[in-house]
Amino acid sequence: MKNIVIGVGNVLFKDEGVGIYASKYLEENYEFDGNLEIIEGGTLGFKLMTFFQEYDNVIILDTVSIEDKAGEIFRLPSDVLLGLGTYRKTAHEVEIVEMLEICSVLDKHAEVTILGIIPKDIETVEIGLTDEIEDRFEELILQAVKEIESIGIKATKKNNKSIKTIAHELIGSYNGEHLTRIPNEEDTTWN
Repeated sequence: MKNIVIGVGNVLFKDEGVGIYASKYLEENYEFDGNLEIIEGGTLGFKLMTFFQEYDNVIILDTVSIEDKAGEIFRLPSDVLLGLGTYRKTAHEVEIVEMLEICSVLDKHAEVTILGIIPKDIETVEIGLTDEIEDRFEELILQAVKEIESIGIKATKKNNKSIKTIAHELIGSYNGEHLTRIPNEEDTTWN
């Protein structure tokens, strides 16, 4: 069985990056005993379709645009997702549902499950998560581990890197904390 976890989203728009952070968090903090690949799908959109065709199980970590409280976590198998209709609000949500619709008519396609969290803010251009989503991030990870184990892959915690550390390693910034600025030629305070 070929299995993959795909973190989807855009880290430039606050909570929209939660799937990317979650996939990296799993990769950095867990070991998996079995055939499992973890990737950051970013905003690849329709390029993700090959994963839907080549893998047996696809677990997508993402935000979900469902009318409920920010931070609520949902498990959406592809058949449920296809029936939601109003789910599609961000570009990659639209593309994921459209890919599922296309794959549903093919002879062979993966079992696709989306683990999604309702975002608080996907419009502000800032790296990092809102407090509401950061407070629920560990629960999202535990749900992802549970989903991975449900397809027969054992997960063992190996590290305890924080979301903040992972974000710094990915992009060097988190919630307004930036790397030291690069001096210009007139700046004499740098030696």
